[in-house]
Amino acid sequence: MRTIFTKIIFLSIIFMLSSAYVNAQNGLDTIIVEKYYISNAADSVGSVGILPIGSVTYRIYVSMQPGYNFQMAYGNSSHPLSITTTTSFFNNEDYGATTPSFTKSNAKKNTVMLDSWISAGAACVGNYGVLKTKDDGVSTVVNANNILQNLDTLAGIPLTVQDGLLAGTPATVGTIGIDTAIAVFDATSQFGNSFIINNGAWYCLGGATGPDTTNNQVLIAQITTKGRLNLKLNIQIGTPSGGVEKYVADSIIGGFANGEIQRNFLNYLSDSIPVVIDKVNDLNFYSTISIFPNPSKGIFNLNINTKSISQENYYTIYNIIGNILVKKRINTIFNNYNEAIDLDSYPKGIYFIEVSINGEKTTRKLIKN
Repeated sequence: MRTIFTKIIFLSIIFMLSSAYVNAQNGLDTIIVEKYYISNAADSVGSVGILPIGSVTYRIYVSMQPGYNFQMAYGNSSHPLSITTTTSFFNNEDYGATTPSFTKSNAKKNTVMLDSWISAGAACVGNYGVLKTKDDGVSTVVNANNILQNLDTLAGIPLTVQDGLLAGTPATVGTIGIDTAIAVFDATSQFGNSFIINNGAWYCLGGATGPDTTNNQVLIAQITTKGRLNLKLNIQIGTPSGGVEKYVADSIIGGFANGEIQRNFLNYLSDSIPVVIDKVNDLNFYSTISIFPNPSKGIFNLNINTKSISQENYYTIYNIIGNILVKKRINTIFNNYNEAIDLDSYPKGIYFIEVSINGEKTTRKLIKN
């Protein structure tokens, strides 16, 4: 009886959010998966809960055009939503929870900042979660006993410099139909490796927007795992005119159905091929960058697609110890730029490419095998 009642409520919410549906205006830019932190031995020893050395903490953001808002991440029988790993999820066992309900004061204790959870913008009480590159650097959390102080360049900016917390009043997240599934993110570490929704959602009825209206990015989940992360997301967003747009990861059987739009970027496999690096986005500029194949035997294809003219661009390639191997200025880019990067003369191993477009930089790993 409870299951039937839950389904009725869930369908009611879907109807309420979908009833204002209008033709899609493509307000969803992309999904950004940020490699937030990589755990080391000090983190493993100081953790409350089992935290394997080398565990990676990922943050997942919905990036939208200005004026749009995140309404829900959902799964149904036609389009299940799944977050899975090849090992298990890390959950902090004292202040951890299924949503980021710990205070910033408690964030300084052990490894609670690496807890796995779902959200609608918040990263802890009274703080938005933002990309570390967008953090203001104010009141950065610094833990004791060398915890969360790993400087591994694969995770970008150290948490001791910018912790991805921005003071404010994020929207409140609600859940429906996922009580059983969400237990995998509760306060028992290494409890499981699979979060799947077939008839439910986590949502924000009023709609959630990012703290920066120009870069409208909403944090919807944080996941820590030693394994390979695999995401398959379905997202509903609200439009400036009061309508909704629904985006799904899988192709739609029989074509257009219930206003759903299929987007490949709603699928993510850590270290997958091709690697979608990031988007650079301000009011007048938008760019997506991809590198493929990756891994490669020596030739990597760099593709940059821009929304407007970009004039200050370059890329730099480093080896594993930080020596510069290649640095090249790219002339003015408009619409699309392609280049084959040849690392055939270099030995097998891990390299890094930093791409700068109009002063915005992003760095990713290249694997030559």
